[in-house]
Amino acid sequence: MPLIMIVIGGSSSKMLAQDLANELRCKYLPASVSHFPDGETYVRIEADDIDDEVVVVQSSHPDHNLVELLLIQDAAIGLGARKVSTVVPYFGYARQDERFKKGEALSAKVMVRLMEMNSSKFVSVDIHKPIVLDWFRGDAYDVHAAPCIGKFFKGHGVDLVLAPDEGALQRASEVARAIGVEWDYLEKTRLSGEVVRMAPKNVDAKDKNALIVDDIISTGGTIEAAANQLKILGAKSVTAVCTHGLFAKGALDRLRKCCNAVYSTNTIENEVSVISVAPQIAKALR
Repeated sequence: MPLIMIVIGGSSSKMLAQDLANELRCKYLPASVSHFPDGETYVRIEADDIDDEVVVVQSSHPDHNLVELLLIQDAAIGLGARKVSTVVPYFGYARQDERFKKGEALSAKVMVRLMEMNSSKFVSVDIHKPIVLDWFRGDAYDVHAAPCIGKFFKGHGVDLVLAPDEGALQRASEVARAIGVEWDYLEKTRLSGEVVRMAPKNVDAKDKNALIVDDIISTGGTIEAAANQLKILGAKSVTAVCTHGLFAKGALDRLRKCCNAVYSTNTIENEVSVISVAPQIAKALR
């Protein structure tokens, strides 16, 4: 049976919101968003009233998306929503979970408290530091994209899944188990003051189709170095995939020169965000 629920998609997450509504078998509404000449955001939900539970899907990065998210929540409450759940596919400011220097803002806590004002449930995807969700005074879940990534690559000839470092090995292992192949992490060995070698710690990449899995690709420097090293080691092909594809400063173009293919999930919508994380989010909302 379909849930009595409406999924509202913000401008950063239209495709994901529609996928989520299909997963939950419920109604989808896009938020109407525009901007005044001075840059302020205007939001309207085009409905007469809402007498259901609402799920707002909108990332909080960059800053203008956060403002839009807060306004969508308020618009839903204003139309009579019984309950608001908030899905933030890419949570900005999650790195600042403590005051590293005197006088700093506790950014992650500020963002959580803003988003919880009109929301009783919160769902993020591969958030940088899951501990920040402890500040949410309600039900909060961080779901993993790995099962969706693994399902996408199953049957596509991947022989080896690699994490860019030991700290990301758990994510790589989840993807590898879903595909049914071995996994490892890339270890850096400094050969000289300027030369660093990256290679799998325990397995041989020679003649294998390698898949590098990371949570975020921003400038892409780590993935670029890893892909080049794997080619030197004899890898047959190198594919890169991440949950959050920021691809800053021309990263996608650079990665396409050293990788056979580059993919991301649709937490940040871009030209390579072909893997939907809607199934994992739906499980947390049911």
